[in-house]
Amino acid sequence: MNYIGCDLHKKTITMCVVNQARVPSAGRRFSCTDTGGITTWLARFQPFQLVVEATASYEWFVQLVEPAADRVVLAHPGKLRVIAESTKKSDRLDARVLAEFLAADMIPEAYRPTPRQHEHRRLVRHRQYLRGRVTSVRNRIRRILSDYNLDHADLFTIRGRQGCDGFKLSSAARFVMDQLWVEHDHHQEQLDDIEKALRRFAETAPIAEAQARQLLQTIPGVGFITTEVFLSEVADVRRFRSQKKVAAYAGLAPGQRESAGKRKDLGITHAGSGLLRWALNQASWQLVRRDLKWRRIFDDLARRRGKKRAITAVSRRLLCVMTSVVNSGRPYCVAA
Repeated sequence: MNYIGCDLHKKTITMCVVNQARVPSAGRRFSCTDTGGITTWLARFQPFQLVVEATASYEWFVQLVEPAADRVVLAHPGKLRVIAESTKKSDRLDARVLAEFLAADMIPEAYRPTPRQHEHRRLVRHRQYLRGRVTSVRNRIRRILSDYNLDHADLFTIRGRQGCDGFKLSSAARFVMDQLWVEHDHHQEQLDDIEKALRRFAETAPIAEAQARQLLQTIPGVGFITTEVFLSEVADVRRFRSQKKVAAYAGLAPGQRESAGKRKDLGITHAGSGLLRWALNQASWQLVRRDLKWRRIFDDLARRRGKKRAITAVSRRLLCVMTSVVNSGRPYCVAA
């Protein structure tokens, strides 16, 4: 059996082949566009196992080599510290280290989303991008109006928009304002379209995914968007052995530092999906406003740790509840 490590970049890929004794036997660098050359070269080393880091652009490569490989392994980039911290770092060396780790069965594996999960993430993350564009344009509009002391709370309602057209602004300010409104309306229309696309996507869900959607929305404060973010970013909750693992994946687990028998608790790690943490934060604020039990939890934490840390702790608990609801197959209920 041959073991092949691949250091994949946007335009090039470097590969190294080692045997069971981890002795290198071949290596080659290819352009990513030379797919024919890649498959022809790999065919020389069958049977083989192959490893590549789970970077943003790995999927095309995995699909290319999967038919010829005995096994394709996705390596977790964050856990391959031996490469990240190497003082002698090169594409060739990184590929060799990956190959040697694969031969020794020491690769920390990353989760590979299914094709449907890929599509779901693409839609959800594009919606977040458009939401950010709308917010950015709105902030610029408010900034211009603030110069004239004309900013007001209902600016982006129908009535507020009509009133904005009658404001007395300089010719330059009016020109910029008109262009910003055009941009705002364009992004808002796209945002409406992507949300319709997400709802159509949800309608085609398999039974387990459809059931998860129904269960998640029994939790106060968890609406359609929070549900879609959770399902797309977490994907299959059954792959986590515990709720602590889910919290760590979301970057909501508190860090710790221990030395000489003394332990110091740190803030959350901020690893994983920032989008998931944002959605949980927004849902948590809704939850503490709607549910008396969660409000008491938040108030108690806020008195001891401040509101920011308190809402983060609520977000972590909410994530665990969402995971539990999906795993158990039972709707949310308030404990007595």
